[in-house]
Amino acid sequence: MTDALRGSLPPIVTPFRDERLDLDTYRDLIEFQIEAGSHGIVVNGTTGEPSTLAAQERAELVSVAVEVVAGRCPVVAATGSQSLDETLWLTEQAATAGADAVLVVTPYYSQPPQRGLIRYMHRVASTVPHLPVLLYHIPGRAGVSVTVDTLLAMKDACDNLVGVKHASADVDFVSDLMARTAGEFTVLVGLEHLTLPMLAAGASGMVNALANIAPRDVVALFEAVDRSDLPTARRIGAALHELNRAIFWDTNPIALKYMMRQSGLLARNEHRLPMVPADPALEARLDAALERARRHPELLFGASSPRQ
Repeated sequence: MTDALRGSLPPIVTPFRDERLDLDTYRDLIEFQIEAGSHGIVVNGTTGEPSTLAAQERAELVSVAVEVVAGRCPVVAATGSQSLDETLWLTEQAATAGADAVLVVTPYYSQPPQRGLIRYMHRVASTVPHLPVLLYHIPGRAGVSVTVDTLLAMKDACDNLVGVKHASADVDFVSDLMARTAGEFTVLVGLEHLTLPMLAAGASGMVNALANIAPRDVVALFEAVDRSDLPTARRIGAALHELNRAIFWDTNPIALKYMMRQSGLLARNEHRLPMVPADPALEARLDAALERARRHPELLFGASSPRQ
């Protein structure tokens, strides 16, 4: 399964209807990704707004995703929380549901020391010894960074720690990690606008929120790099650049959910507090960006057939 954790693994958004999970739309979004050729999916990633979900809802989304995918691609369940007990419960639930791997964020808010992070990851990984585990490194959200030395110590301590989702602008982290592991450690890019540089540095794939609306283009970018066709990868990367940036014109996934609504993928761009929908000024900027993307000759985006 480790070899399968590569390519485009979109972090699926969590659709809401009147503040409740909209599981019918969620199923459609997963089918849309499979039809578009995505190499896997991530459930309850940051783009899925997990901090606004109850633990039971997170577990339910994993179960639904595994059921819908039915073995057609890997399902990676993000199971990390600020609480060790909740992380352990979510991880065990994901394993029971049949997830193919788990993605565990560094515990946020507490800002633990590096030695605490090593022990934490060992504790979590040891509860699912036969399931691949990925560390989710997102210092901007978690408030704590992991050094390459710490990650290698985690790898030595956890036989099933197979990789990292790296959501940081530190490209040298990827280069250093690749050099020190002889490329035998999975690195998934977690920042949309740095997808191409990190793939070129040796990353195995990406968890790219933009793939929620342009999955074929994100797949095409990865496959161009994978076959060493950098001229094509550069052209696709340049064409996607504005939309990749647009994801962060407000807190993710505010802009993304609006663009998904405008693309016919969501009936409503609903959030749970404290997240809120895009305001009119942001909507106007996003509409203009979407129109430019639909006209761009390098992109398949305008020719996509989103599910209603």
